[in-house]
Amino acid sequence: MSEEPTSWARAVARGELAEPLPRRWAHTQGVAERARRLGGILGREAGLLVRAALLHDVGYAPRLATTGFHPLDGARFLRDAHGADDQLTRLVANHSFALLEAEERGLREVLEVEFPLLEDQRLVDALVWCDMTTTPDGGPTTVGARLAEILGRYGEESTVGRFIRRASPEILAAVARVEAELVAQPRWG
Repeated sequence: MSEEPTSWARAVARGELAEPLPRRWAHTQGVAERARRLGGILGREAGLLVRAALLHDVGYAPRLATTGFHPLDGARFLRDAHGADDQLTRLVANHSFALLEAEERGLREVLEVEFPLLEDQRLVDALVWCDMTTTPDGGPTTVGARLAEILGRYGEESTVGRFIRRASPEILAAVARVEAELVAQPRWG
């Protein structure tokens, strides 16, 4: 994995999140650390996953929040202000089944047109695993605990709560697929 693009992604995320949203920055760093663990199963796509992990929540930055939907705001910022590549912006825009939340917000068509889903299910699943097994403070957690934490923080009837309840089966399935690959991964040394 090339360090230069990863350093760029870390600098952008830090610049947008560290000061205004330190807890979100801690989560982002934890998600990136989880992404590094998947290098053995992703091969040449490992660097892209780490960059997406570092940037997946950049749209929460107050100065970037134009629609209030962080995956879309973040992907637009990366595309428009930084000329980020298509795969990266599409991963950020669609992380953790964001399309379902976009539907709750009346933004599904906009998201689908601007940032179509990636066809690489392993990469999509990997980012879901990284995000959904990391606490808001950046520590590791189980997917069940993470889903419960999100519901508790936002409330079951909020937009995010409705989205999480709808997306939970997909999130659980994605995490299970990644964990099965991790178990099957050969151990070295």
